[in-house]
Amino acid sequence: MRRPNTAVAIARNARTSQSPLRRTSGPSLNACAFSDRPDRTERRRTFIGRSRSQDILVKADVPTTTRVKELTEDEARRIRKVITDEGRVEGDLRKEVSQNIKRLMEIGCYRGVRHRKGLPVRGQRTQTNARTRKGPRRGAVAGKKKAAKK
Repeated sequence: MRRPNTAVAIARNARTSQSPLRRTSGPSLNACAFSDRPDRTERRRTFIGRSRSQDILVKADVPTTTRVKELTEDEARRIRKVITDEGRVEGDLRKEVSQNIKRLMEIGCYRGVRHRKGLPVRGQRTQTNARTRKGPRRGAVAGKKKAAKK
């Protein structure tokens, strides 16, 4: 079952609603999206992981067993405040990630070279598949033959 795109107080940006592995999107986190689903607040997270979501809830003094639809406005406000105080949401996070990738390319490490060539970075096979990173197939097209003049 696919998880919905909402989180404790973090959701994907509407512009980047694609897979996080797609070239056009990035790990963009929005600090103010809540859901009315009956899931526990600890489980309603995307991209941040269980440990970070639990840390956020502890700092916001919200019980991890509270369900998202049962959050009060005060609890939601505290969660938003903790997330914005920790920083690294939306543009800041996107900027940091792009700087990290540029640094890898500058020092010429393996991961940086893979980023520069537009190939998969995390060890995936490339003989087949990897079409997301490599782009559409370039077919073997022979040059057009000119018509012979008589």
